[in-house]
Amino acid sequence: MFDKLDFITEKYDDLSHKVSDPDVIANQPVWQKYIKEMGEMEPIVKKYTEYKKAKEDLAEAKEMLEDGDEEMRELAKMEISDLEETISNAEDELKVLLLPKDPNDEKNVILEIRAGTGGEEAALFGADLLRMYTRYAERNRWKTELMDMSETGIGGVKEAVMLIKGKGAYSRLKFESGAHRVQRVPETESSGRVHTSAATVAVLPEVDDVEVDLDPNDVRVDVYRASGNGGQCVNTTDSAVRLTHEPTGLVVTCQDEKSQIKNKDKAFKVLKARLYDLEMQKQQDEIAGQRKSQVGSGDRSERIRTYNFPQGRVSDHRIGLTLYKLDSFLDGDLDEIIDGLITDDQARKMAEF
Repeated sequence: MFDKLDFITEKYDDLSHKVSDPDVIANQPVWQKYIKEMGEMEPIVKKYTEYKKAKEDLAEAKEMLEDGDEEMRELAKMEISDLEETISNAEDELKVLLLPKDPNDEKNVILEIRAGTGGEEAALFGADLLRMYTRYAERNRWKTELMDMSETGIGGVKEAVMLIKGKGAYSRLKFESGAHRVQRVPETESSGRVHTSAATVAVLPEVDDVEVDLDPNDVRVDVYRASGNGGQCVNTTDSAVRLTHEPTGLVVTCQDEKSQIKNKDKAFKVLKARLYDLEMQKQQDEIAGQRKSQVGSGDRSERIRTYNFPQGRVSDHRIGLTLYKLDSFLDGDLDEIIDGLITDDQARKMAEF
């Protein structure tokens, strides 16, 4: 580990000199590439510098313990205890910082919600999830853009696709993929019985064109008149777009814009994300020792979380964490569970590392 840390530090110092070189500054693409590399290494270098300083201070404190007077020895003992804790914590943090990074972590997110079993109640739960993720994005000052939505007559959401733009959006939301289950008494239930419904969530990283090999000849483009609530012209012109990727059978629709061109651009963005996700799934299937949970495996068939309204609780089944604050959770207060999932993922990776 320390050989790797020394190598990273040397590379960081080398890049620090390069970015000050006038010739490099003049070549903006290269300069930006070096700056980005430095930004990725900086947390590691900073923590490693703190670690080495604490080690030096510890050696000095141990010398004081041997050579100093009684008062100095007592001070040295206290300092040694603090420094040993600092060093231990720094080592743990360095291990986490050295874990292989998910290349998609800093990307924007295409989040898809689909109502599952439960009919109208499942669609209402889909609307709750859409609001929950919208509120979470607002809390993080991320921008949201609804790309497509199919609603029911009483405010439910059968299907919704939303683009979430913001730093680290995918790193925080990637663990939300999976089946979400709700237990509550539906508004239409006269006998007061608790029903169980479900909705599925898919979290896809927004991808660049260079990352997806998409042949335009493989895509059938259909245009049609948009349906549902819309502004002037939305329902009176053929502005909605449907893309069908012939080799995979993937179908993407987009109708939220008045412009057919804008809807087409958005639909292609979603299609590329889904194709990228399919390729990622294939790669993950080939990796030995896959984990069953969504954390790291990408398996969306598994029930990951239950929202129980009568008890006011939300339970994440992958890490065994239950919170009795369902209202605030549905209002976008997701960090406690997301932090737990990230910590669990890091622990698993450290064990493998």
